[in-house]
Amino acid sequence: MKIYKKVFHYCLILIVLILPTSFAHAKMVPSSFADLAEKLMPSVVNIASTQTIRTTSNPFPFEFPEGSPFEDMFKEFNQPRERKATGLGSGFIIDSKGIVVTNNHVIQGAEDIVVSVNGSKEYKAKVIGKDPYMDLAVLQIESDEKFIPVSFGDSDKARVGDWVIAIGNPYGFGGTVTTGIISSRNRDIGLTRYDDFIQTDASINVGNSGGPLFDLNGKVVGINTAIIAPGRSGSIGIGFAIPSNSASKVIEQLIEFGETKRGWLGVRIQVVTEEIAEVEKLEKPEGALVANVSEGSPAAKGGIKPGDIILEFDGKKVDTMRTLPKLVAQTKVGKRVEVKIWRNQQLISKKVLLGRLESSKEFKAENKTESDKDIIVEALKISVRDLNKNDISKRELPKNSTGVVVTKISENSPLKFVSVNDVIVELQKKKITNSNQFLKLVNDILNKGQKTLMFAIYNSKNQRSYLTVKLN
Repeated sequence: MKIYKKVFHYCLILIVLILPTSFAHAKMVPSSFADLAEKLMPSVVNIASTQTIRTTSNPFPFEFPEGSPFEDMFKEFNQPRERKATGLGSGFIIDSKGIVVTNNHVIQGAEDIVVSVNGSKEYKAKVIGKDPYMDLAVLQIESDEKFIPVSFGDSDKARVGDWVIAIGNPYGFGGTVTTGIISSRNRDIGLTRYDDFIQTDASINVGNSGGPLFDLNGKVVGINTAIIAPGRSGSIGIGFAIPSNSASKVIEQLIEFGETKRGWLGVRIQVVTEEIAEVEKLEKPEGALVANVSEGSPAAKGGIKPGDIILEFDGKKVDTMRTLPKLVAQTKVGKRVEVKIWRNQQLISKKVLLGRLESSKEFKAENKTESDKDIIVEALKISVRDLNKNDISKRELPKNSTGVVVTKISENSPLKFVSVNDVIVELQKKKITNSNQFLKLVNDILNKGQKTLMFAIYNSKNQRSYLTVKLN
């Protein structure tokens, strides 16, 4: 009996010791987010952007050829028409003077921007600066009023499993609050040049773009940017936010200069595989293998050569190939940095004076304006242009999308289901690569006597669907 009493006593002590710890952990889970949401709501804004879409119409079931004596007579019937297209998104105030942060794709191409604060009062806003390569934009509210700002937190300290709160304007329902946790970090989804997303299961939908992802201290740890939505079905619990530590550096530059000033090394790199690591006598696959060095670049001037493996940049370890571009971009232009490389099975050090990415020949060539020349598809009474990278980013289309964007539609076009800015990606189950290929494909199909055409199209809501039309 004494033994049982002792066992009971020890168990009781154990329970007493365990319970306070359990309760302490339980207190970390908030019973309500109401107080925090109420505090943060005035700093989150709804953004409505407007742009003009131009179309032409022809009341006749035919077109007059160029140079026809009837061309001038009927020109007045084929005058351009305009309509306004509105996009919705979210943002947040970071300065009492009304400086707002959002995604670039929210305001891309906008002629007018209206910001709604706290779901009520509306203000006009102008763009201070934008960065399509990290999908960020900074706006200035045109008002002398004082606003309630929020501040950035340290996203590097955010851990998988931490509670987060998203506030935004999904589908136009402003002031929507959702909660979840950080599901993962350092996600590369192929959306931007510098993908390093925080993944969250907090519900994010169309219209949440540009809105803040808060921690439980009310600090912005991420900017909601993208979702995985099979079939454009809405949130399935996989959303992505730009980490605040990455975004804040870009935002500072946009506010100060109106543009970005990223560091430039001038190398083309590739992954260090296990096989390469074995040949190079590295303990494990790490770093970034230099495949090519641009002539006259900072890397070339600093003595970096093809075949070198960059293991450390400016005192920071290069774990993988993806790490290096982000480290270089975040480093101040004109800074002399130490680069540690693995060459001939030895660790050596080089000093490099960083240049500016935006001034490099490679950057200018890569971002050369793509041809927006319209191609007239006479058989369908529409005009199209090539789908470009900006379209893909703005529309949040799959990374490797190809196709054509509808730019004009005649009123007598057989494609009654198509609107300007719709994206045609397939015809007769064949992938569309560009405007000329699309035109040739249409003509080839019709020349074979086929009258029923089946298109795969992304509409204005980015919903992909198959549609058919039967030509006379």
